[in-house]
Amino acid sequence: MYLARFSYDVLPVDRGRAIVFIRRQVVAARNSGLEARLLVPLTRGQGGAALQFEVQVSSLDEIETFRNRGVGSSDQTGDWMHAFSEILLSPPVVEILRVDQGDAGGDAGG
Repeated sequence: MYLARFSYDVLPVDRGRAIVFIRRQVVAARNSGLEARLLVPLTRGQGGAALQFEVQVSSLDEIETFRNRGVGSSDQTGDWMHAFSEILLSPPVVEILRVDQGDAGGDAGG
């Protein structure tokens, strides 16, 4: 299982608009049967993201599929990305994490 975390940097004045964009992404992911959530940092370090979106997938291929068709058709997703990018201060930082399943007897080193 994997988590893809998208970190977005926006100005405080654009935070409300960004939340609307990310909530649309959360709804689209959930409608596709994925577990997703909007993360709103209460505190953050220097240079930390203003907002984050996290989606859980079972394969790395699902991440790419979601990125290309995350909020509907490819055209709808493109329109969403274009509109959202107008308020982003920089491209989103994308982290892909593997969820440790805690397999007994597994290699603790990775």
